[in-house]
Amino acid sequence: MENLDSFRTEIGKWLEQNCPPSMRKPLGPDEDINWGGRDKVYDNPEEKLWLDRMAARGFTTPTWPKQYGGGGLSSAQARVLAEEMRRLHCRPPLVSFGITMLGPVLLQYGNEEQKQEHLPRIVRGEIRWCQGYSEPGAGSDLAGLQTRAEDQGDHYLVNGQKIWTSYADYADWIFCLVRTNTTAPKHDGISFLLFDMKTPGVTVAPIKLISGSSPFCQTFFQDVKVPKKNLVGKLDGGWTIAKALLQHEREMIGGMGLGMGGSGGGGTLDALAKEYCGTEAGRIADPVIRDQVAQHLMDSRCFTTTIRRSGDEAKAGAGPGAASSMFKLYGTEMNKRRYELLVKVLGSQALGWEGEGFNTRELGTTREWLRSKGNSIEGGTSEVQLNIIAKRVLGLPD
Repeated sequence: MENLDSFRTEIGKWLEQNCPPSMRKPLGPDEDINWGGRDKVYDNPEEKLWLDRMAARGFTTPTWPKQYGGGGLSSAQARVLAEEMRRLHCRPPLVSFGITMLGPVLLQYGNEEQKQEHLPRIVRGEIRWCQGYSEPGAGSDLAGLQTRAEDQGDHYLVNGQKIWTSYADYADWIFCLVRTNTTAPKHDGISFLLFDMKTPGVTVAPIKLISGSSPFCQTFFQDVKVPKKNLVGKLDGGWTIAKALLQHEREMIGGMGLGMGGSGGGGTLDALAKEYCGTEAGRIADPVIRDQVAQHLMDSRCFTTTIRRSGDEAKAGAGPGAASSMFKLYGTEMNKRRYELLVKVLGSQALGWEGEGFNTRELGTTREWLRSKGNSIEGGTSEVQLNIIAKRVLGLPD
């Protein structure tokens, strides 16, 4: 049986000694989480120092095998690490689609050469990844994708278009679904490729959203040469990998509901409510807001407990499974409710778009409220998740 108490003491001391002071403060209104990448410029040297120290211990990917740069921790130890980081207010050293999506499927489906090439660089934050799944004519029907990869002997020639490619304009590499067989049933003719976004023929065009930001992009491929060694898994066998990755993605998106422990715009939800609504005897003055904040905090605690229980019940080495659809559905709906409540807390200060009279936090909350409306679409719509839950979790008939 693991001695988690001694591990907690050890890891707590290490974090206290190695987490720089500025990495224990909440993100400022103009700051972003660290996505890493080969072109990343660190304005704050302590942000890079924190990443390097955590990566050296494998703590950016605590449960990955040590041979690929991971921490080699058990799930229980990883949970203790996360708890100690929260206790000390340590920022995540790195957020990455490589960590949350690509890495787990490479560990499961990649060959040894691919693991050795890509996983350590993901751990160290050296490569920023994006996802090439959705297409203009293949959204919810992902298997209807038409981007082609033709066999050219020693490489594939990729032509087509992807859409809603998150942060493609900042990404170094892409993991991409392509059609390699046009005569097979649509689910059976798809392959999973990796390639550098600076390969000739790759073009990216950001899409401006209602929030005013452009996290999504259109991505075009014109005669893009991809080495055959970058095929993950079997030729025409990409659908299995695609589904596995979607489970990890949905679990990640579901975590939006927990967003910073119920925070938004640079402070916890209850602290913001006290600031904007006033207090009475130390409590939020407005009884309706007070009740809604309390309900959200209880929902967050229940959601956290459910996710933890699901992880504890999972068999060793098993993926998140169809339960990830439950987390995605509930987490994204909860995140939308959180921003609705934040806007209500800010009152008229949530009505600004630019100009004097509104601070950066207030303007950021307004824009994030608009952005949150897309949560129930991205990563598979809520309607799709309900169908998956009905069939694969509840076992209901078609």
